Amino acid sequence: MPDLQILYEDNHLLIVNKPAGMLVQGDSTGDTPLSELVERYLIDKYDKPGRAFVGVTHRIDRPTSGAVLFAKTSKALARLNAMFQRREIHKVYHAVVCGAFPQKAGEAKNLLYRNRKQNKSYVVTEPHAEAKRAWLTYERLSVGDRYSLLAVTLHTGRHHQIRTQLSHMGYPIKGDLKYGAPRSNKDGGISLHARILSFEHPVTHEHVEVVAPYPEDDAIWSLLSHTK
Repeated sequence: MPDLQILYEDNHLLIVNKPAGMLVQGDSTGDTPLSELVERYLIDKYDKPGRAFVGVTHRIDRPTSGAVLFAKTSKALARLNAMFQRREIHKVYHAVVCGAFPQKAGEAKNLLYRNRKQNKSYVVTEPHAEAKRAWLTYERLSVGDRYSLLAVTLHTGRHHQIRTQLSHMGYPIKGDLKYGAPRSNKDGGISLHARILSFEHPVTHEHVEVVAPYPEDDAIWSLLSHTK
């Protein structure tokens, strides 16, 4: 079993730093998802007979890395689900984009249409029955010779939202061939990382904030995080 990078754990919650290329939850591919690895970890650590409770509270795209929050109890799962619906759990992504990003900070508001057959979203300018409003804000953290590092905060949760909106602005995420990057990353993932999760604990009501370390197998993160 691959080693899990645990960012936070108590009796109710578990936060894991997901590697790029891994599913959060099982799908038709049959590939082992992160949720199954988490269950094995809990069974082994606590010597549980049978199965362990693993509540999937949210997902990030398979090629994306970073913090994923799981519930270890049904009570925590129900409360976290409600918190996600009320947008009380705050997520900040870091993205390496192609090119020199010109703005220090700003926002993007678009209408996104999801093409399910292509598993891809598009910005649309004409009225569309299935289009949904998408809103994010961004801050430029650094600029290198070929890439820039952005911090992105989602205010809506649309399919491939960050990937679609940044590509529409002319700055696709490094490695994201589907949305216009010129070449793939070595690991097949994309340089989008769920960096920060912060929220009020659903049971203890204490403030929880985790920062997921950057992927170690891609030097661009270290390079850009030290460039201004």
